[in-house]
Amino acid sequence: MHQNKVVIVTGAFGALGQSVARTLAAQGAKLALLDAAAAVPDALKQAFQAHLVLSGIDLSRDETTAAAVSRVVSQFGHVDALVNIAGGFAWETVEAGHVATWERMFAMNLKTALHACRAVLPHLIAKGAGRIVNIGAAGAGRAGAGMGAYAASKSGVLRLTEALSEETKDRGLTVNAILPGIIDTPTNRKDMPDADHTRWVAPEAIADVVSFLLSDAARAVTGAGIPVMGRL
Repeated sequence: MHQNKVVIVTGAFGALGQSVARTLAAQGAKLALLDAAAAVPDALKQAFQAHLVLSGIDLSRDETTAAAVSRVVSQFGHVDALVNIAGGFAWETVEAGHVATWERMFAMNLKTALHACRAVLPHLIAKGAGRIVNIGAAGAGRAGAGMGAYAASKSGVLRLTEALSEETKDRGLTVNAILPGIIDTPTNRKDMPDADHTRWVAPEAIADVVSFLLSDAARAVTGAGIPVMGRL
């Protein structure tokens, strides 16, 4: 489905990032896996030897993001698609919380996506074709208690998606967002030990939606925020 397509995946070392990487690699994509972590996990290093794996990439900074994308283009010659997974989560009430948490959520969730989009945009526009998929959150629509900073930053990802879609829809690009519910990851199981994780959405299920949005079958879909909720 994605034979020889060059796809950049940010936040690639996490549970969702690795799932997306495995799905796309199995479909023939050439991957550039980017993450802020200082070291590449051994399992990832072994599984993706044929791909470009870059650690220590601070996507919250415009210049380091641009440099990473330039390295991808230098190695592969072009870029076909971008999947923005990089991000983070914090639970904190407005009353007892800190402005710094809002700044951190916006840096981790919105600025990383913004910088990556801006860095790949000239390459996709020059080709006259391309796909961008951003990972937002179901909470982007309405924040619960303690979710203000996180939900606001993920709402920003959705607004970024919508705006960029409008700017590029006549230039061969599609830009969409996936809005997951609670993802079934080891971290979420640890943080919510009493929850029914069988109702959560599996990373592999999200990866399948990413794959669809990168495909020619989704050529008419742009500017969408697609809920992927499992059975919540």
